[in-house]
Amino acid sequence: MARIVGYIATSLDGFIADPSENLQWLFDAPAELGEHHYDNFIKTIRTVVMGRTTYEWLAKSGTPWPYGEQRSLVVTSRPIADPAGPLETRSDIEALIAELRALDDGDVWMLGGGRLQMAFMERGALDEIEIYIASALIGGGYPLFPHTGFHATPTLLSAKMLGTGMARLHYRFDQSGV
Repeated sequence: MARIVGYIATSLDGFIADPSENLQWLFDAPAELGEHHYDNFIKTIRTVVMGRTTYEWLAKSGTPWPYGEQRSLVVTSRPIADPAGPLETRSDIEALIAELRALDDGDVWMLGGGRLQMAFMERGALDEIEIYIASALIGGGYPLFPHTGFHATPTLLSAKMLGTGMARLHYRFDQSGV
């Protein structure tokens, strides 16, 4: 059974991108990620799942499709006319969770914004999340998680300082308590 995980960065004031969808504040944060670097993380991932907003942000970035080594799924109710890379679409989250749980070829990454991650958390389908907190206050933008009224008490597995500009929090969700 595949583990479904999150790996996401936020500003100190709780935003994953500024109002213009810019991430420069993240790249400006002095960090020493070491074993937690994205390049190491992505090697453990077999399937990448993202929402339509994240997909469109990636597609308009102009960079080559970064997930050629992984199965890529976009959760959307609308067809994607000219995909930026090899991907499949899904619209039914319940069916998608069952499909992902049946995988046995590696971990699943919930890529991008917090809306889809929240949908999985609300259904008890996110196993762990790594949250990287940059030492930056950006004053507004896209929140780490939407305010849905969802309550949970994940278990903090570790907290680590990664240089002077980044901290890593690693949580596990107890699926029986969700």
